[in-house]
Amino acid sequence: MLPHIAWFDESRSGPAASANPVPANMPVRVNAATRVARLFTLLVLAVSPVVGAKSLPPPHLPGPVAAALRRYDMSARGLSIVVRPVDGSRALLDFNAEVPRSPASTLKLLTTLVSLEKLGPAYTWKTAAYGGGPVRSGRLEGNLYLKGYGNPDLVIEDFWRFLHGLRESGIRSIGGDLVLDRSYFAPATSTPGEFDGHPLRPYNVLPSALLVNFQAVRIRFFPQPQRHRVRIVADPLPDRLRIVNHVRLVSGPCLGGARGVAMREVRSRYGKQVIFSGDYAAACGQGDRYRVLSDPRDYIGGIFRELWTEMGGHFSGHVRFGRVPPSARLLYTGQSPPLAEVIRSINKYSNNVMARQLLLTLGAKFVQTPGTIEGGDQVVRAWLSENGMSFPELIVGNGSGLSRRARISAAHLADVLVAAYNGPDMPEFFASLPILSVDGTMKDRLDGSKLAGRAHLKTGSLDGVRGTAGIMLDSKGRRMVVVCLQNDPRADTASGEAVQNALLEWIYHRL
Repeated sequence: MLPHIAWFDESRSGPAASANPVPANMPVRVNAATRVARLFTLLVLAVSPVVGAKSLPPPHLPGPVAAALRRYDMSARGLSIVVRPVDGSRALLDFNAEVPRSPASTLKLLTTLVSLEKLGPAYTWKTAAYGGGPVRSGRLEGNLYLKGYGNPDLVIEDFWRFLHGLRESGIRSIGGDLVLDRSYFAPATSTPGEFDGHPLRPYNVLPSALLVNFQAVRIRFFPQPQRHRVRIVADPLPDRLRIVNHVRLVSGPCLGGARGVAMREVRSRYGKQVIFSGDYAAACGQGDRYRVLSDPRDYIGGIFRELWTEMGGHFSGHVRFGRVPPSARLLYTGQSPPLAEVIRSINKYSNNVMARQLLLTLGAKFVQTPGTIEGGDQVVRAWLSENGMSFPELIVGNGSGLSRRARISAAHLADVLVAAYNGPDMPEFFASLPILSVDGTMKDRLDGSKLAGRAHLKTGSLDGVRGTAGIMLDSKGRRMVVVCLQNDPRADTASGEAVQNALLEWIYHRL
């Protein structure tokens, strides 16, 4: 059985109490002096000549950060930094703070915070099963309808529990079809490969009101030297999908494992073939990769048939999309984990698909059904207004940051973090962020340093983009909001990471 997938995706594509507690009603608006300073910075940038990557960094950057830019031949013009106390008082470092930047996955901070405050940390999503006819002697005389309400975390274990609950309600056999109702969200207008041309990558899966296991298939490679072959297993196996194995088992050192295996799709009216070819070294041992190999209908259909049969059930009908008719009777309802748990997967592992589900949920709950990206955008902007904030440059996009259109300034992302720290859901929100050197996307950053465990930071990375944003406890016990956004051709490389690590070291040791 495919394990819970709580991974993904910096695609290229609760904290301790503050040493200086802040009153709960502390305003989060930026003070006049800070706004004037930011305006001055913008004016200077507007009239300054364009500088090349080899120009010297401005003297008001921290020494270690300026040194890192020089060392890696990177320009300061693509860098924005804000460091300010969590009480929202004047920034201690404010560099290019008002410049709109591509935030990559740090934009998830805004999406998850608005969701927490609007929906509440205990909010859950339901998935419902309806019968299109009476149940007689364990047989449903009619179609089985499954309706989703946007659960971002309906992994295969939870889908098994849902079907097990349905089975325990007394249904063994289904006389009609399996009908999938995804009408709670509007159909996606984009395509899976629109972002980066990789439609089979799990981070590019389109959101859906009935999304099971992120639609991902775990492809497992088992070298069998005695038989001179590599066994390939797809788990789960979608309907109408056939695996064709042309992979050669070779001797010699392991040079990348499954990365040396090519994959090609061949479609026909009978379904799809996925043809694997190339070399796989026996020395690599077992390996795997995750890919999206089918559409939602065949994917859910394959999982349903497999699990329902394992439970002793019988189903021989077709799988299709449709809507629950008014005459259908509710048979069983499953519930997701609470939102406070769901956002841990979103932020710690930067799950793009789940973040997009959140934005659509906001639209469906507070604007109109079916939920849309535009509706979710309205909710985000309304929340900003309710909290005394206005971000004219903001482009929410799909809410995940997996977009070339998304924009926000470092100053405004810092405002979001200050609002979060002084808001009602502060513990749940910051507990969802990766802990420096401990877990999530920050697990291996600055490991073994004195900074380990002293920061909760969301990361983000796309080609030419790197971001880090969150809160940090410095060596003097002061908790700081930190935002660093880099838009530079080399930002997503080790060079960009070194610049941001230099900033974190400076905040901890010298601020």
